[in-house]
Amino acid sequence: MRGLLIVLLSALAVAGAWAQMAGQKTMVLEATAYTSSVRETDSTPFLTATGMRTRLGVLAVSPDLLKVLPYGTKVRLKDLGSVYGRGRGQFDYLFRDRIFVVADVMHPRMREKVDVWLPDRATALRFGRRVVSLEVVEYPRR
Repeated sequence: MRGLLIVLLSALAVAGAWAQMAGQKTMVLEATAYTSSVRETDSTPFLTATGMRTRLGVLAVSPDLLKVLPYGTKVRLKDLGSVYGRGRGQFDYLFRDRIFVVADVMHPRMREKVDVWLPDRATALRFGRRVVSLEVVEYPRR
């Protein structure tokens, strides 16, 4: 009985956290970059999980974020710098005046992360691991 109560309370806490997060319009998340390479994706590197062709403006999210950022969500990104606090705004030229759409999903082991599609490996490597501010512009119609 005690075990059931603990499971129930923890489930309610998780549900409350997701509901609170769903009401937010801005999140700060860790971001990485990926390209259309078989070694970084699957056997269809130019197609996202939704069937969209890869292009600048495509965003992949970790599976846990699909609950609050479902496929089709439109967002803006702002570069807050590397995870070590350097290079703030260095990649804003890629983000400025661009609406990103959630169209892909990351590997199931990833949590609370986004992956920005970039056209070439050199830029993706320079991007590295960064912190971004993600602002929701529009949720998809249900």
